[in-house]
Amino acid sequence: MKARKNIYEKRLKTFEKIVEKRTRIINKVSNLRLLTFLAGVGLILFTFFAKYYFLCAAALIVTFFSFGSLVFYHQKLIDSKRTFSSLYHINERDLKRLNGEWMGFLDSGEEFKDEGHRFALDLDIFGRGSLFQCINGTKTYMGRQRLKTMLKEPLNSKEEILKRQEAIGELAGKLGWRQRFEAQGMNTREKVQDPGYLIAWAEKTYGYQKLGLARILTVLPFLTIALTLGSFSGLGVPFYIPLAFIVLQYFILRYKSKERQEIFAMAYKYREDIRAFDEMLKTFENRRFHSTYINGLKERLKNDRGLAAWKQVKEFVGIVDSISNRFNAFYYIFNLFTLWDYRIISDLEKWKQKSGKNLRNWLETVGEAEALSSLAVLRFDHPEWSVPKISESELMLDAAEMGHPLLHGSRVCNNLKVGRSADILLITGSNMSGKSTLLRTAGINVVLALIGAPVCAGDFCCSVMEVYTCMRVSDNLERNISSFYAEILRIKMVIRAVEEGKRVFFLLDEIFKGTNSRDRHMGAKVLITKLEEKGALGLVSTHDLELAELEEESKGKIKNYHFREYYKNNEIYFDYKLRAGVSTTRNAIYLMRMAGIEVEERDM
Repeated sequence: MKARKNIYEKRLKTFEKIVEKRTRIINKVSNLRLLTFLAGVGLILFTFFAKYYFLCAAALIVTFFSFGSLVFYHQKLIDSKRTFSSLYHINERDLKRLNGEWMGFLDSGEEFKDEGHRFALDLDIFGRGSLFQCINGTKTYMGRQRLKTMLKEPLNSKEEILKRQEAIGELAGKLGWRQRFEAQGMNTREKVQDPGYLIAWAEKTYGYQKLGLARILTVLPFLTIALTLGSFSGLGVPFYIPLAFIVLQYFILRYKSKERQEIFAMAYKYREDIRAFDEMLKTFENRRFHSTYINGLKERLKNDRGLAAWKQVKEFVGIVDSISNRFNAFYYIFNLFTLWDYRIISDLEKWKQKSGKNLRNWLETVGEAEALSSLAVLRFDHPEWSVPKISESELMLDAAEMGHPLLHGSRVCNNLKVGRSADILLITGSNMSGKSTLLRTAGINVVLALIGAPVCAGDFCCSVMEVYTCMRVSDNLERNISSFYAEILRIKMVIRAVEEGKRVFFLLDEIFKGTNSRDRHMGAKVLITKLEEKGALGLVSTHDLELAELEEESKGKIKNYHFREYYKNNEIYFDYKLRAGVSTTRNAIYLMRMAGIEVEERDM
């Protein structure tokens, strides 16, 4: 980890110096622009009033090109500074994540939380303090959605998992490329928009490319301009003839003007997003990769005409840039004579016909690359974590020195083996001893393994399986559901999956705690036995020590493990180490006394 910190700190200092240098140059160029403008205007006025018309024209041309070049260079410097500033902030964020300060990151994916999902809520996949908040580096709408899908829907094929592992491994080694790719995505507007309307718009044409109409709208402006010039130049063209043509063009512009305004508005609305996307696509498309998974993504960008996707998007950006001219004060007159709105919309229609149908695919491909880059963060930041082995044999999980990937500093690792010898582990222990954390540790690492990411373990092997949890259940007042009934519904999901023949890995935390002790014991015993008989794999935490008898009844298919606490100087301590056997300690009274509640043993 120290080596990674050094890398981020070095890059942070480098980009900070570059940004400071760019700022100084921008200020100098800005002053030079002003000086050039004032000097040029002064020279033009002097030569004009001195009647040096040749020198005046020369001064005008030199001033125009000099000032224009400085404007172009100034904007180029601003864009460069913005990119390096983004790279600075990216490394600043990455360093915070490595230091365990990532819970302050703004995007936690809170809106992705789903109480009905089979594991996401219980395993802190989304929301504050979540896996998504920790690793998310996506900047486009599609990238964010794709990362959400990857985390919620693990792969169900060993071949696909291995392909993604290879892709994530390759991207992990391309730190500079990943950060630049993300920095380009930061050029989008602050609020990432759903491009669904833009995609639908790109796939729809409006008939402006009809051959006859296109010819008329091309020839008519030339006639209008020629007749107007003929009328004003004394060639004998009556004024009412060009006037009639101008009036005709006015009504042509009025025809379906609202429809065209909506078309332009939609394209212009996504102008900055598409411009950033153009650079991201170029960066991705022009980079050579070795992994099968990523090269498969690049293949999706190819089309029959052999044009690079980023060049087609750049063409679209150029057309959209021309829409901005419509806000110019002189555009109305220019448009009246040239029907330029139709020229713009004709170019848009041409682009749609040859490229519009591919926009969705391009956006999704860039989003996929963003999501993969986010997962690659774990591989780069934690080279000591293991790349999991995926088993196609019997249902199993075998982990050595496994810890919770979201814990920083206080992480305690345990060995865990489920399947082959025991299919269900019954975890007992006193309050706060680490039972729930162990379940979440196992669950989130299995999810990471099944999405192709590295896991927080020294060694890790698991089967392709579906994770189901029942840990955080609460009342739902809107649906009039009690916490106990909500728990029943979650367990029903697990039972249904098992009965459908799915390969299930379940995590049950203190089940049936909403009922009396007798019903809780009987319900838990029946459920655990049923899951064992159906061949499911899982962990169950409980305070019900009587369930320990299931180890003998199941002939070792259900096995007891526990956590324990110890006392020193009248203080309670936990080592969070998993041990074989049943817990023999309890600490409820002691914890109540620590909280200032006086309780006598006889009160219990």
